[in-house]
Amino acid sequence: MDIMYKSTRGDAGLYTSSAAIIQGLAKDGGLFVPQKFPVADFKIEDLCGMDYKETAYTIMKLFLTDFTEEELRTCIDRAYDDKFDTKVIAPINEADGAYFLELYHGATIAFKDMALSILPHLMSTAAKKNNLTKDIVILTATSGDTGKAALAGFADVKGTKIIVFYPKDGVSPIQKKQMITQKGSNTYVIGVNGNFDDCQSGVKSIFSDNDLASRMSSKGIMFSSANSINIGRLVPQIVYYFYAYTQLVKRDAIKVGQKVNFTVPTGNFGNILAAFYASRLGLPVNKLICASNENRVLFDFFDTGIYDRKRKFVLTSSPSMDILISSNLERLIYHICGNDSAKCASLMNMLSSDGEYKIDEQMREAVGMFWAGYSDEDKTMQTIKRVFDSSGYLIDPHTAVAAGVYFDYRNREADTTPTVIVSTASPYKFAGTVTRAIDPSLVSDDDLETADRLSKLSKVPVPFAVTSLKNAKILHTTTCEVKDMKDTVKSVLA
Repeated sequence: MDIMYKSTRGDAGLYTSSAAIIQGLAKDGGLFVPQKFPVADFKIEDLCGMDYKETAYTIMKLFLTDFTEEELRTCIDRAYDDKFDTKVIAPINEADGAYFLELYHGATIAFKDMALSILPHLMSTAAKKNNLTKDIVILTATSGDTGKAALAGFADVKGTKIIVFYPKDGVSPIQKKQMITQKGSNTYVIGVNGNFDDCQSGVKSIFSDNDLASRMSSKGIMFSSANSINIGRLVPQIVYYFYAYTQLVKRDAIKVGQKVNFTVPTGNFGNILAAFYASRLGLPVNKLICASNENRVLFDFFDTGIYDRKRKFVLTSSPSMDILISSNLERLIYHICGNDSAKCASLMNMLSSDGEYKIDEQMREAVGMFWAGYSDEDKTMQTIKRVFDSSGYLIDPHTAVAAGVYFDYRNREADTTPTVIVSTASPYKFAGTVTRAIDPSLVSDDDLETADRLSKLSKVPVPFAVTSLKNAKILHTTTCEVKDMKDTVKSVLA
């Protein structure tokens, strides 16, 4: 069955997967979703004998139906190669009564590598399939990790440029240095005097500027996105939930068909939405535990049914989750309102105009698979120390948010279901925070020095992605105000 894609907001057009990947965001501002959800043509038992690449093909072919087998397998082979420091790609480790799915073994040591390693290959293949002659300009807002992973993926890819906007004072020192030292003649990194929501809203505004799009088109340029609003980012993320499940089966932690929980540190809602899509494909899921930091907009949404972005923006030690507008939640809203694009568009317009919307009781019942909690800064630091003291296992602050919320869930619900905590970044990407939680006396003013001290304490090597920053040359120094983002793009593309 061919899977076509449509907008969450009512654009009547139907798009192939390759066309949706190229376009990124729908013309009416909505996100692309499958017109019909694919039906799994495999059994879990079949996946248990597969490596990561074969699992990826088995899952992704269901969604990307206009890619040939050769095209899709080539994209997968190029993406999941020796840039990952483990053959398993996404290993699982057990600590403190839970299973940690490590998604940070790629080149930029964050989970974004899992999808952004393949997106450039999907996009370049899609461009050929659609006879695209324009250059593709990737516009991306980042809360810390997407930016570097996208830059690394698209650097020097023929026919593309990539422009990344990040909150200048809202990422970790190592995250920032990873971005501003990125090589590539087609890469542009811009620090914004604002927060992530400002960056994200600015990028969406550029996408919706038809006059700008027309002017760029006359120059042979089109915009696309590497954020998780792009369906080409979301589909590859579904894979590792199935892969995690089969790893638990192979280590006799569960039996085939037994349900598991997934706890996901959540900001823009893409990662946990991929888990929801996995469940729609037949993955045996009991609960999807949505973990928020002090920017608890998602916790409040699941708790009250009201999404309200009108609140103070908090800078935390888990900056990739410092988000008040969770873009991918729109896809869930579309699905739980019965695929009613008019209703979905109405709610999104309320969010834009009034800063909030409320879902009805029927929609609230439809999200019964989700359980939400949040972890404040004190709890996050305590969780990092707790897990290290109990198991000698290092976790970063985003993973600690998830672990802290899971421990609360386990205590409150007395649920003994095997649980996978999605570990989204290497602890060394946030060496200062992790070391401060475990032993404050080891913290240096230099995060790279702190990483070395943490390594000596934990006996866990510092990843090359961090050590390589010590002598890396700063290549990007541009900054701008939020109101000047569009003009900055025009200047870059002049």
